[in-house]
Amino acid sequence: FGCVYRGRLQSSGQVVAVKQLDRNGLQGNREFLVEVLMLSLLHHPNLVSLIGYCADGDQRLLVYEFMALGSLEDHLHDVPPDREALDWNTRMKIAAGAAKGLEFLHDKANPPVIYRDFKSSNILLGEEFQPKLSDFGLAKLGPTGDKSHVSTRVMGTYGYCAPEYAMTGQLTVKSDVYSFGVVFLELITGRKAIDSTQPQGQQNLVTWARPLFNDRRKFTSLVDPRLEGRYPMRGLYQALAVASMCIQESAAARPLIGDVVTALSYLANQGYDP
Repeated sequence: FGCVYRGRLQSSGQVVAVKQLDRNGLQGNREFLVEVLMLSLLHHPNLVSLIGYCADGDQRLLVYEFMALGSLEDHLHDVPPDREALDWNTRMKIAAGAAKGLEFLHDKANPPVIYRDFKSSNILLGEEFQPKLSDFGLAKLGPTGDKSHVSTRVMGTYGYCAPEYAMTGQLTVKSDVYSFGVVFLELITGRKAIDSTQPQGQQNLVTWARPLFNDRRKFTSLVDPRLEGRYPMRGLYQALAVASMCIQESAAARPLIGDVVTALSYLANQGYDP
């Protein structure tokens, strides 16, 4: 998508992120237009705010609010040893906020918006780890009328793509719910969606985790070791139940994001006190 720079608006002194699109052709242009349109029309505390844009000649710039803590990916993977791991409460709060962002797109936007590229690198973190979805270049308007899906070229990220979308290009809001489940698993396990450094059979997060859901005695082996046992056992069971429902093979069996928000808001409000 090009480079991102940190800048400051002269008029107000506000610190912003400036995203410069690659100048190579149509794909970038289309994504630029989708992003400007989506973020101009959609406003929610869990979606990143677009402050402005520039389309001059072949230059394409997008100006966003600056998210001081970077992406969720930065805090989960390849973390420097001197940085403290995210605690359980923060992880649940990030999951609940990100789910609320998706819920807004699916249930409040009209027509619904399918985000299509939900992954940990697209969840940006503001002060106090408030999560916001960013990068709307691949978002699609959902089906209208009595249609159940939209058909499109498969464009998501490997490891996060729902199986029915990856195989047929049929996109529904349930495709986003699957991707949400993968990110929620990342939050619980601390593992990447796809990690080629892991042993064979453990490289795909969903494939590795699925069999462990069937045995309660194995639940603790799913937890990020960097939590060092500091998590509520009951909260873990509930979190894993939500994650396992979201990553069901069958789209119809996955919950709607509104139900996920209800469950996660409860989990985030429980608060674990070690």
